[in-house]
Amino acid sequence: MQDMSNRGHVAAVLGPTNTGKTHYAIERMLAHRTGVIGLPLRLLAREVYDKIVALRGPSVVALVTGEERIVPERTQYWVCTVEAMPTGLGADFLAIDEIQLCADLERGHVFTDRLLHARGLHETLFLGADTMRSAIAALVPRCQFMRRERFSELVYAGSKKISRMPPRSAIVGFSVENLYATAELLRRQKGGAAVVMGALSPRTRNAQVELYQNGDVDVLVATDAIGMGLNLDIRHVAFSGLRKFDGRRMRDLAPNELAQIAGRAGRHTQAGTFGVTGEAPPLEDGLAQAIMEHRFAPVRKLQWRNPDLDFGSVARLIASLEERTEDEWLTRAREADDLMALKALSGRPDVADRLRDARDVRLLWDVCRIPDFRGISHAEHADLLGRIFEFLHDTGRVPDDWLARQVKRIDRTDGDIDTLSKRLAYIRTWTYVAQRRGWVDDESHWRGATRAVEDRLSDALHGALTQRFVDRRTSVLLRRLKQKESLVADVNEMGEVTVEGQVLGRIEGFRFRQDDTASPDEAKTLRQAAMAALRPEFHLRADRMYNAPDTEFDLTEQGGLMWGEMAVGKLVGGPEPLRPTAEAFVEEDAGAEIIQKVQRRLQHYVDRRVAAQFEPLLAMSRDETITGLARGVAFRLVEGFGIVPRTEIAEDIKALDQDARGLLRKHGVRFGQFTIFQPLLLKPAPTRLRLVLWGLSRNMDELPDSPPPGLVTIPNDTAHDREYYTMAGYRTAGTRAIRIDMLERLADMLRGQDSRGGFEASADMLSITGLTLEQFADLMAGLGYKAEKGEREKVKAAPAPEPAATTAPEAMDETPLNTAPPTGLEGADTPDPAAPTEIPGDSPAETPVEQPQETPTEPPVEMPDDMPPEAPQSPPSEASQADAPPETEVFYTFSWVPRRRGGAGASERGAHGGGGKPKGGRRPQGKDGGKPQGKPRGKGGKPRHEDKPRSFTAAPKKKEKAIDPDNPFAALAALKDRS
Repeated sequence: MQDMSNRGHVAAVLGPTNTGKTHYAIERMLAHRTGVIGLPLRLLAREVYDKIVALRGPSVVALVTGEERIVPERTQYWVCTVEAMPTGLGADFLAIDEIQLCADLERGHVFTDRLLHARGLHETLFLGADTMRSAIAALVPRCQFMRRERFSELVYAGSKKISRMPPRSAIVGFSVENLYATAELLRRQKGGAAVVMGALSPRTRNAQVELYQNGDVDVLVATDAIGMGLNLDIRHVAFSGLRKFDGRRMRDLAPNELAQIAGRAGRHTQAGTFGVTGEAPPLEDGLAQAIMEHRFAPVRKLQWRNPDLDFGSVARLIASLEERTEDEWLTRAREADDLMALKALSGRPDVADRLRDARDVRLLWDVCRIPDFRGISHAEHADLLGRIFEFLHDTGRVPDDWLARQVKRIDRTDGDIDTLSKRLAYIRTWTYVAQRRGWVDDESHWRGATRAVEDRLSDALHGALTQRFVDRRTSVLLRRLKQKESLVADVNEMGEVTVEGQVLGRIEGFRFRQDDTASPDEAKTLRQAAMAALRPEFHLRADRMYNAPDTEFDLTEQGGLMWGEMAVGKLVGGPEPLRPTAEAFVEEDAGAEIIQKVQRRLQHYVDRRVAAQFEPLLAMSRDETITGLARGVAFRLVEGFGIVPRTEIAEDIKALDQDARGLLRKHGVRFGQFTIFQPLLLKPAPTRLRLVLWGLSRNMDELPDSPPPGLVTIPNDTAHDREYYTMAGYRTAGTRAIRIDMLERLADMLRGQDSRGGFEASADMLSITGLTLEQFADLMAGLGYKAEKGEREKVKAAPAPEPAATTAPEAMDETPLNTAPPTGLEGADTPDPAAPTEIPGDSPAETPVEQPQETPTEPPVEMPDDMPPEAPQSPPSEASQADAPPETEVFYTFSWVPRRRGGAGASERGAHGGGGKPKGGRRPQGKDGGKPQGKPRGKGGKPRHEDKPRSFTAAPKKKEKAIDPDNPFAALAALKDRS
């Protein structure tokens, strides 16, 4: 051991906290021309640096830490962390603070090395706890001791609830989770708390402390970092836990460690108290008494690591680091992170190949001493160190472009508290690299660049901590409540908010509606009091809402989000039409946590609602087997929320082969004559949601209402455009719009008619549309058919056959006319055996597709309310029937009107014309590609040319049954019998 007896006066200033030891050391240093002081924390070093700069100016004071280096040209006084203290300066004065850290398992060997070897030319001071007296006396000959007593009394106050914490308190925890939970509780009950952790940058820490010092918050939440000399105005210290993780395991805090933290209570001559809170058990009487009387077992062993290193080879370096000591006061320190990194890197071939001499080994050791600020695994940290060593060994510098990429990845101020904290830890690595002399080309640039990034992240972290854990309005209100303690707000079961018995307003969902009878100044104060009372209510409601099932939520046609009877939000446009965003209706004063919780719950409901209602569409969009042109059709369907008019993608549909169509059919896609759609999406619920999403995607101020469910046709309102009806699941035709699935069923019926020669409407056609004959004629005209009105003599219906003689086919024809119409979307809910698939257009290149199979008559469909009932009649007698003039009836004959090629509806011409011929000269084939169903129309079996319609008279009329005057569907029944 080196003899330091001739290196000036050496003294140890020992005692408990709040004895002014650090202040005394600063005074002694400034009494000399030059001096160095080593401190245990970067935060404390910055605090002492600021004090000395205020006294002597920045031109003569240096600050040196692992991540920060401010060294003026005329430096006289050096303020450093113990690890970063420069050696060989020959300063007149030298001081080491918190010398009891010689016994620390992680950093103790560094403090022990300074105790044994660091000296000032004229004066050396060791500052710390009285437990170090015996060790210093044994290891530092001729050291003089100075005992300093505490300025104020320290008293144990027992256990207190967090809500009952006295003003100017510090709650100490030993995990980030514990700190955040405590700060969040304080935000709700006391307006917030400042947060101080050792991992914070000095800039963030100072900003948080300022919140506490200026009275914006009354409580400080901190780790044991405040025990290392940070001077704050604290009157009470409460431990929220008595165990901590020391880097290797969880352990109980030692009595002297508890005393170091508890001693922060009480400044100068003002008494302080300490105790426990939260889940921490009360302190034992003996332990509490020892803390108050500052009686602790002396330190018997100091952590030590050999400072005389051998760089001849890696093996010799490791051996020197692991060398043992025979001194009874010293014990070899456990393996530190730098030694672990050295062992890991030296075993890698790419690193071992570069270790040719002592200079390479020394460089590797310097790299291994980069602290693991990121706190990641040893393997990942070793990978990073290996990359830096390769750069320094091969090129002598860390490349600017590589370092710039690393810094750029971190230079972002978005994200939550944890994300910003991690980025701050990451930038400390590059700040450390930039501080090392000769490691980068432009040291000044990179020191400034990394410092700027750290400052930006520090400000962002301070803002995030303040936003999450401090409610300034409540803290101001609480200070006013101290002046008038009777100012109390309350919320009753009806949601009415009262302050001192006066109704202030009411709570609606998560919004507060204030009464406007008070003056502006009164209203501001009363509102603050009301919000203080509402905050717990908001938290309770937010918790209940977050745990409520989806069945308690609903979505209005205007995009409003309801929770029961309360409006709690609305839908707004999202990044994609099928991914809307939920916007919560929550008071800003309720806090960011409430807003985020309500918004998250609403977003979960919206996402699940969209996923459930549009499951076929979303499943199709995720199907990776759909490729090529079929993928394009699927994309158009997704854009159209499951409905696309065939005319818009006619060419794509023509180009699809049967395999591609089959892939889409697996997801329920129907290739109709007029529309390509998924029938399941025509149900009322998906239709309502589709109109909401469609309106949001077009930024409509007022979203369109959906048609009443169950109606086959609705009036064609000129206030709506054609796209609205498409999104509603309808197609306009004349003065009405018909539901697209029913239109396809109607098209199936029309396919079997002679649309060139002319045909009459059947009862099934009227039944499926629910229209009168005149309305049906207008509908057909809107679809491109020519309607010719005529009159003829009624033919009486033939007498009904006896039941015993009824054959199976005749029984099938006698469908009851008063069958109840369906109320839902039966045509879309269940696969229709008669539903057609693709209908070829007029292109000859289009692939022939199947024709519909013959199926039983479709069930009757709901009739519109505007169908006029027939006037009641009395059954005519036989004599009157013979003498009465013949009755006449109105009928319509429909024929397809050819359109010029390329005009509107040209792509659907072949689909409309039952007698038309698809291009390519082939009839549509059956379902499996077999023979076409039916025979070619026209004489001789030859298909007629599509541009040569001819007149055609309907099939011979059957005798009609007598019309029941009380049956509103009598006309339909007569038509059905004739068919």
